[in-house]
Amino acid sequence: MTAGDTTEQDRRDRYALIGAGPMGLACARVLVQQGIPFEGFELHADVGGLWDIDAPRSTMYETAHLISSRRKTEFTDFPMEPGGADYPSHRQVLAYFRAFADHFDLRRHYQFNAEVVQAQPLGGDGDGWRVVWQQNGVEQAAIYRGVMIANGTLSEPNRPQFRGDWAGEMLHSADYRNPRQFAGRRVLVVGAGNSGCDIAINAIHHGESCDISMRRGYYFVPKYVFGKPADTVGGAIRLPMWLKRRIDGLVLRWFVGDPQKYGFPKPDYQLYEAHPVVNSLIVFHAGHGDIRVRPDIDRLDGNTVHFRDGSTGEYDTILTATGYRLHYPFIDRAHLNWQGDAPHLYLNCMHPQRDDLYVMGMVEAAGLGWQGRHDQAEMVARYIKAQGTPAGAALKAEKAGGFQRATGGMRYIDLPRMAYYVEKQTYLRAVRRVSDRLGRAV
Repeated sequence: MTAGDTTEQDRRDRYALIGAGPMGLACARVLVQQGIPFEGFELHADVGGLWDIDAPRSTMYETAHLISSRRKTEFTDFPMEPGGADYPSHRQVLAYFRAFADHFDLRRHYQFNAEVVQAQPLGGDGDGWRVVWQQNGVEQAAIYRGVMIANGTLSEPNRPQFRGDWAGEMLHSADYRNPRQFAGRRVLVVGAGNSGCDIAINAIHHGESCDISMRRGYYFVPKYVFGKPADTVGGAIRLPMWLKRRIDGLVLRWFVGDPQKYGFPKPDYQLYEAHPVVNSLIVFHAGHGDIRVRPDIDRLDGNTVHFRDGSTGEYDTILTATGYRLHYPFIDRAHLNWQGDAPHLYLNCMHPQRDDLYVMGMVEAAGLGWQGRHDQAEMVARYIKAQGTPAGAALKAEKAGGFQRATGGMRYIDLPRMAYYVEKQTYLRAVRRVSDRLGRAV
């Protein structure tokens, strides 16, 4: 089928929505509320995205739980069942999303087992988009009014390359599913983010031994403070960042201690300039000698790992918990205003020149939760409804005139995963301000 094929259906009365994970479901619900026609596409047989461990490109593992508490993560007007776990498992989260889809009758708007393989604009803004998908072995195509991309940010592994030859097993955290994979193995986990520390704890209990290799230091946050989920303590008063760092740093010293005492490197950045690691068990086990902290890898030789400090270790498995890259394989990067490690979009979702292309959920911030993503979706839906009004025209000019990411003055560390990081309150204030302006126009 070619771009000039006339057999494809004309669906320029609706948007194509790609993805039925948490962001896709938030978009679907808001589009229904706002009366904006759309057609959804989901690679898997049901909703849930990566939270469905059985989905084709899920990066979930059996022991995974939320790292933020359910109270701070759930949709405000669709709370999780009362009395449930503070930090639900991935299976409980999946059940929540499926209940969400049932409650708002969202499945009927989706085509399932449908993989979008191409999204191509037919011309300038407003001329429509040709979307091609494969479903049950058959390729299909249609023309849509616009495209909303909500396929997530955690599906394409960032696999590092090492010097030398490796004789053992090399995994990425995306390949990991069950702690039994470590049985009888000497494990080296590379990377100490949330997944890396979580998986390292599994390896301690199920492998023969476990070390963790760290390029830089991290701030470790316990899941509970004063008997409550850590992210529910404080926050009633917005503090200046210098004071918040001082108070929160003191709390961390009380509840976690000094990780450097157990071999962890000292962070080379200030608290909140990167996402903290919500896992104090890794410090606990280092203090008990259950895990050794190693520096960055220099090279590999058979089953021997040579570290940058000249030390060596013998391992059977290297698991790289080195994060993920933004991945939108069905659309040319040139259409996304890609700059550096991420698309540069107004409030992380709106294209500066086009009003028919939106990248939904490409936003991270400590404590943003699914409600923050719902607010983003609501803003976009209101903008779509407001096109042709004075308020819509004003926002169109504003986003075309240049903008900065909503960092609130924070200087985030220069890593690909931080390229679309925002400061929560700054971002939400901006999103809600735009929504209020647009809401008065529709």
